[in-house]
Amino acid sequence: MIGRTLGFYFARRFALAVLTVFATIFLLIYTLDFVELMRRAGDAAGASIGTMAKLALYRTPATAERVIPFGVLFGAMTSFIALSRKLELVVARAAGISAWQFIAPALLVALTLGILIAAAFNPLASTLKDRAGTLEAQIFRRGGATLGKDIWLRQRSVDGEAILRASAFDPDTNTMRGVTAFVMDQNNQLLERIEAPLAALKTGYWRFEQARVVSLEVEPENHAAYLVASNLTPEELRSLLGPGQAVSFWSLPEIVNRLELAGLDATRYRLMYQTLLARPALLIAMVLLAACFSLKFLRSGGLARMVLGGVSAGFGLYVATEVAQDLGNAGVVSAAFAAWVAPSVASALGVLTLLHKEDG
Repeated sequence: MIGRTLGFYFARRFALAVLTVFATIFLLIYTLDFVELMRRAGDAAGASIGTMAKLALYRTPATAERVIPFGVLFGAMTSFIALSRKLELVVARAAGISAWQFIAPALLVALTLGILIAAAFNPLASTLKDRAGTLEAQIFRRGGATLGKDIWLRQRSVDGEAILRASAFDPDTNTMRGVTAFVMDQNNQLLERIEAPLAALKTGYWRFEQARVVSLEVEPENHAAYLVASNLTPEELRSLLGPGQAVSFWSLPEIVNRLELAGLDATRYRLMYQTLLARPALLIAMVLLAACFSLKFLRSGGLARMVLGGVSAGFGLYVATEVAQDLGNAGVVSAAFAAWVAPSVASALGVLTLLHKEDG
């Protein structure tokens, strides 16, 4: 086995390279987003340079989270190439240390990073994205509502199912405008139709303002306020209909359970949860792909070909991951299969390639 001192040395070199690459990408994303926000700001009220800088800082972590696998790939390639350039890997091989032994610290660091990203970085990015959505709405939005095609929502509660249609949704106040609701009993028989200019979701119920209620048994009635039970929470409604769609890793299981209880499709959130669970496997796959293209002795040349091959393999893995997730969102495959298939196949191919190069 590799010694503790040498293992810590390789792990430190790898972690430093990954953090340097990620910091560079983070700064680039922040700068581009800040410039774009300043371009959009114009004469908007409260759109000062400081406010735009804070808004860009809130938005950047959620975007940077999506490119972390590339940061690990580039960081791994950088560290492996640097070790080869300084002949440190050559010395390690001469001392009887196999490629698997000096790759192991990088794999362990990638595993640790994947766990930290899911458990800590993702909740932080979700919180900041929510704050960014609120701040952005205050600066740029006119009227507060999201307009466009009619919004359809189906829910299940203790009283039965209800189907709601609205012309607009305001995520800041959890209200829908131009609402028509069809309320059914436990046997899916239509009980009543509710028409209201405004409906607000409270904890455990919808509150319809100036509602007109039409049922089969009684004459149409007008109510200043009319309540309908709901299992949805305001946070879940914003996640379903709001623009931010920022959900923390730790809240995803509860959201999936509540959406299924309400009779709503939870496929997207189930896939998000499985994707975060599979994040350590994806980072490990990136390290293995980097090792396949970066352990060659540099004195034999071909550095540009090595880098191009590693980047191409990483991009291919990213595309495969996105395609699998699209299939999972469409319900073609299960969420677990969509999240785990690409990292698993890439890791297997990386292991086979290294076995052929190092031990074959």
